[in-house]
Amino acid sequence: MSGHSKWSTIKRKKEATDKRRSAMFARVLRAVELAAREGGGSIDANPTLASAVEKARGFSVPNDNIDRAIKRGTGEIEGARYDEVTYEGYAPGGVAVLVEAMTDNRNRTSQELRHTFTRLGGNLGDPGSTAWMFQRKGVILVEKAGAPDEEGMLELALDAGAEDLRDSESHWEVITDPAAFGRVRDALSDGGLSLTSAEVTMEPSVSVPVEGSRARSVLALVEALEDNEDVQGVYANFDIPDEVLAQVG
Repeated sequence: MSGHSKWSTIKRKKEATDKRRSAMFARVLRAVELAAREGGGSIDANPTLASAVEKARGFSVPNDNIDRAIKRGTGEIEGARYDEVTYEGYAPGGVAVLVEAMTDNRNRTSQELRHTFTRLGGNLGDPGSTAWMFQRKGVILVEKAGAPDEEGMLELALDAGAEDLRDSESHWEVITDPAAFGRVRDALSDGGLSLTSAEVTMEPSVSVPVEGSRARSVLALVEALEDNEDVQGVYANFDIPDEVLAQVG
């Protein structure tokens, strides 16, 4: 499994139990609001909204909150106007970082993220400096326990419309095109497989090995960026040993 995918899985477990849960509520509701604003408030007719609502429900966001976010997006009720902004930079050790944010104040968000990068040994880069290293992909983690062997799993994933299958110790990592993500996820789930996580994320085309104290510095920067209220997602191309990820997580 790519280092950042495993880190995201560890973080997800924390988000369900600690103070980050309230911040996550705000993030996923912003995504619901923006999806409704751009594609309309019908979940059936707006796949982006459907995905955002599903993610919100996955974090146990109350349905009333989701409904209000949709209405803010469609203009039925008043609310702040958020814009999508992408920031690019580097963490210690030359690790490429891509930050997706939703903000109602671009200047504030830019200043806060620049300060975070600088404070923790990284630097905010120019547009285009790191985005070329990432591709949007669906990533589905399937527990090996109870799953077919590699040949059977590959056949099942490809028949469902997946692009690739990776061996990741205790999991199979199924990679999809974003457009096929929902179909593949549902097919695997309906097939009785246990899914640890399923999300559309940014996958790096190349990875940078990072160990020791530098690994902790990279993760400290990633975590600090994720703690920013305006940030929707942080993606990085680090490859950090499992034991370090587990210790920090």
